Amino acid sequence: MNAVQQASTAQEKPQWGAVFSMALGVFGLVTAEFLPASLLTPMAASLGVTEGVTGQAVTVTAIFALLTSFFSASATRKRDRRGVMLLFSLMLIVSNLLVAFAPNLTFILVGRVLLGIALGGFWTLAAATTMRLVPEAMIPRALSIVFSGVSVATIVAAPMGSYFGHLLGWRNVFVAASLIGVVGLLWQIVALPKMPPQLSGRGSSLFSLMRRPGMQTALLAIILVFSGHFAFFTYLRPFLESVTGVGVNGLSAILLGFGVANFAGTLIAGVLLERNLHRTLIAMPLAMGLLGVGLVVMGSAPLVDAVLVALWGMAFGAVPVGWSTWITRTMPDEAESGGGLLVASIQLAITIGAAAGGVIFNVTGAKGVFMGSAVALLIATLTIYAALRAKPVMA
Repeated sequence: MNAVQQASTAQEKPQWGAVFSMALGVFGLVTAEFLPASLLTPMAASLGVTEGVTGQAVTVTAIFALLTSFFSASATRKRDRRGVMLLFSLMLIVSNLLVAFAPNLTFILVGRVLLGIALGGFWTLAAATTMRLVPEAMIPRALSIVFSGVSVATIVAAPMGSYFGHLLGWRNVFVAASLIGVVGLLWQIVALPKMPPQLSGRGSSLFSLMRRPGMQTALLAIILVFSGHFAFFTYLRPFLESVTGVGVNGLSAILLGFGVANFAGTLIAGVLLERNLHRTLIAMPLAMGLLGVGLVVMGSAPLVDAVLVALWGMAFGAVPVGWSTWITRTMPDEAESGGGLLVASIQLAITIGAAAGGVIFNVTGAKGVFMGSAVALLIATLTIYAALRAKPVMA
């Protein structure tokens, strides 16, 4: 079958090449999104600004990903999904090249705006697009392949960005990221079938879903968890360099340990969630909050810090899977719209976490950021406990 067959045919026979091309697209987007976290120090030095200011490259991406997640589905509802996804992949390439050759911070922020639009749009449509590539019985397998791109990016982006940034320079790292985007775009051109828009779908708006009983409390908990994590993750390198005192090799090893543990946590999450969804949702932010306190207390012990960072990565691996599972169980009738709401909440949380982390970092340093993350996660734990205890219908 060729790349321009109709979506109805794709539903009869699985299009695994298209599914893997989507996974590569997700990998490229998530890798690009978090590269600044591993390159923060050299980027700031090269641009002549503080690390806190450079960290806003993460913030601006999250802001535009958030805005795009609200409007991309409605704005493109009359467009073939194949063309829309290819456009987002092209924007990923242009974004990375703008950052790689940026003469100043302004050009970097423009590139990161493009990345935010591509990220928010691709993520909002990814699940629905994947569902049109395989028969209904194979949808869970296809989605697990696409979302595996996130876990692989978590392993690769931070340690490899840090290592090759030291070896080749941070600009060349973004050039390499653009090449990943080129491969993904070419694969999608070949593999993705035509997918005419499905204008008959009704679907609830994100704002109407927010008015459902218990949803606002759950969203507050989600924002607290992800804000706490991304404040921690954005300023992890400055913490390890200034507080723990590790060099580039130690830094790369710790970040690699975080990524591998995060991937393992994603795999373990399935078993934990099958046994008890609520306990998993409560236990993960509680563990992360306690680990944050431990890092502040034991910040000058590299081996201990490496273990604590890895455990944090493992705990966080279960968080996105857990809340995605919660969405499907809570609103099975509106799982796609609920997924969009989850994406919007996560992007808002990244914005809050990176922005607040930058302010705290400039005032108190990396230890203050980690303690703030720990407090946010412990408050999130209490919020989740109260929400699930008071709203048994949310199970």
